[in-house]
Amino acid sequence: MRKKALIITYYWPLAGGPGVQRWLKFVKYLPDFNVEPIVFIPENPNYALIDESLVGEVSKDITILKLPIKEPYRLARFFSKKKSNTISKGIISEHKNQSFIEKLMLYVRGNFFIPDARKNWVKPSVKYLLEYISKEGIETLITTGPPHSLHLIGMELKNKLNVKWIADFRDPWTTIGYHKKLKLSKRSREKHLFLEKEVLNIADQVIVTSFTTKAEFKKITEKPIEVITNGYDYEKVEAVELDKKFSIAHIGSLLSQRNPDNLWKVLSDLVIEEPDFSQDLQLNFVGAVSNEVLESIKEADLIKNISNVGYVSHKEAIKFQKKSQILLLVEINSNDTKCIIPGKLFEYMVSDRPILALGPKESDIEKIVKETNTGNYFYYDDYETLKSTILNHYKDYKEKRLKSYPVGLQKYSRKKLTETLSKFI
Repeated sequence: MRKKALIITYYWPLAGGPGVQRWLKFVKYLPDFNVEPIVFIPENPNYALIDESLVGEVSKDITILKLPIKEPYRLARFFSKKKSNTISKGIISEHKNQSFIEKLMLYVRGNFFIPDARKNWVKPSVKYLLEYISKEGIETLITTGPPHSLHLIGMELKNKLNVKWIADFRDPWTTIGYHKKLKLSKRSREKHLFLEKEVLNIADQVIVTSFTTKAEFKKITEKPIEVITNGYDYEKVEAVELDKKFSIAHIGSLLSQRNPDNLWKVLSDLVIEEPDFSQDLQLNFVGAVSNEVLESIKEADLIKNISNVGYVSHKEAIKFQKKSQILLLVEINSNDTKCIIPGKLFEYMVSDRPILALGPKESDIEKIVKETNTGNYFYYDDYETLKSTILNHYKDYKEKRLKSYPVGLQKYSRKKLTETLSKFI
């Protein structure tokens, strides 16, 4: 007999972006491991990104429960639609460039909506699910955040019912980079820390996506913590030809904090030093790009080499990954981001294209890129090694032999990762 697992998630198709992929794929493969997933989602969510192509990946055999949600972003749009959209995507301007409206929105978001803007969905969800869980005989409850308010739903249900609760953290809570930008008061910071500790100590099992987050959480709780990273799936996309240009593609949001000035300097210098490099180079930005990043590129005199594609569907993003000469991954240069492993890294790894990754020292990204031989990892202050690597890639491109040589990728397949998850259910 299959075990029933109730999964509480905010992001679900029609949602686009990385937040939806993890549990969309887990739900896809859980039935293969004798688990019947039941998904609970908001009926009228305010998704910053929409990807209709993902709807077809949801099996018609899956039970999906929906409950209305009231979100403040709709009210925030009354004051500034543009700022509301960018903040909901996680794009926050540098302090010196913030308008009064953006500062006000961040203050309200940080201090009046703890832990996040979906907090008002907690009480009605608990009320609805109490009856459903008892009626259906569900033994395992899973919450995934962010938004971390969903963990509060799990915590209340755990306190009221005899169910096993698994709390899945796709990102950290109080140590994630944008947390410091929410203009939190001392009281608000303390409340976040209190709720984080409460969730970690009441959950029966904690799942995280990175080794660094596990180490951080082990200082807060003695409950079992398991690392189940994000991964890759076998996507059915039509064959694509490699770009004719020496294309360096970044897939996803390129925030103002992810602005590797050294990379732009290297490329600018190579434009001057190498014959044909300027004509061959193309920077493909597939996703939102902050004005600060675009300004840095303009200052490096590379604006003519940009193709600013914008947001595309997941299937289109996969095509860009497969046809680009090099795949760029940039993480914020901070101790707080050592734990961040973007979901796109795993899709990059199976694209057969070399990865050019930049981020903080001793990050989990660095560990994975090196162990899988899928590319090169650089720190923000690198110049010579970054330059020589790009130059070597350029020479390989000219000789039509630029590719990657990965090893040991199987353990990061979505199905293999789901098998690991099923053991905890």
